[in-house]
Amino acid sequence: MNMELSGRRKPTPDTSHRTPEAETEQSLSIGIGLNAAIVAVAENEPVALVVRDGADSIGATDILPFGPFNPIEHRTLESGLRAWVQDQTGLELGYAEQLYTFADRGRHANPDDDKPHVVSIGYLALTQAVGHHGLTNGVWRSWYQYFPWEDWRRGRPEIIAHEIEPRLKSWAEKTGSQKSLNSPIPRADRVRICFGLDGMAWDEEKVLERFEMLYEAGLADEAVRDNRNSVHEWTDRPKLGLPMQSDHRRILATAISRTRAKIKYRPVVFELMPDEFTLYELQKTVEAILGPHLHKQNFRRLVEGAGLVEPTGEVKTRTGGRPAKLFRFRRDVLLERPAPGVRVSAPPSRT
Repeated sequence: MNMELSGRRKPTPDTSHRTPEAETEQSLSIGIGLNAAIVAVAENEPVALVVRDGADSIGATDILPFGPFNPIEHRTLESGLRAWVQDQTGLELGYAEQLYTFADRGRHANPDDDKPHVVSIGYLALTQAVGHHGLTNGVWRSWYQYFPWEDWRRGRPEIIAHEIEPRLKSWAEKTGSQKSLNSPIPRADRVRICFGLDGMAWDEEKVLERFEMLYEAGLADEAVRDNRNSVHEWTDRPKLGLPMQSDHRRILATAISRTRAKIKYRPVVFELMPDEFTLYELQKTVEAILGPHLHKQNFRRLVEGAGLVEPTGEVKTRTGGRPAKLFRFRRDVLLERPAPGVRVSAPPSRT
């Protein structure tokens, strides 16, 4: 049972003598949930740890590890998160940071739900724990299964040109120059900026904005579950990635945006690497996270020139190739400058 979505069931209360004060108290009831977007890289693929629940109204089964915060059992929010993750998956978290607070009305599938409204504290965790390294429950899934338009490693994804671009432009034309309540920018311009259309540059950090736009336009499956008015404009809605329960795909999109931004100014990419690695392995990890293919020599000059790594003096033998030098993260860089990240540039727009 998904406790965040359903709450702990209680006997149905007698509402025949409910007073206005009691109604107000019920409507203001709030619970605090904890969600973890746990990210790793496995075989050059960025993966997120998900657990499975029964299918909801749109067939979504995947959810991020979660649990309610109990101030009696948990000294801090983070300790509560770590306890829930270990309880649900068997995984002991390493690096974790608070991501965002998700509290919008409508987080739940049923707007008439009389259970406490859940304010969810999202966390981002980076780990090397892949496969059977302590994992007792849950599965690692490529985050590109949920966001296929974000994977630029083999060039501009076909799903953008074939499915997303024509529908979003049609949606923007129907609304004319209408502006969103949350944005002063006309929708047609937002479409071009978010998806790098008509010569605009692709910004790999706008993962959340792109998903929010697909939701707003009624193209994301979650919009169907939430009965957005824009859903009814389409008779041929495409399948745009795997949906997730509640707003967990939104939480994961936020985590991807944060990870892509942060590796440029903090050395968090090394949380995803073993203690010793080749520069090729490091490049493939950065490419997996950011999406674009990177030029080999430029990447190596950037990493070595920034003083992020140092050779171990050992080599790794590759099948059918020359031995490759092994490197490790040079931790002294943290003392030398405030922003020691992998400052790679965005891929060119290919419209």
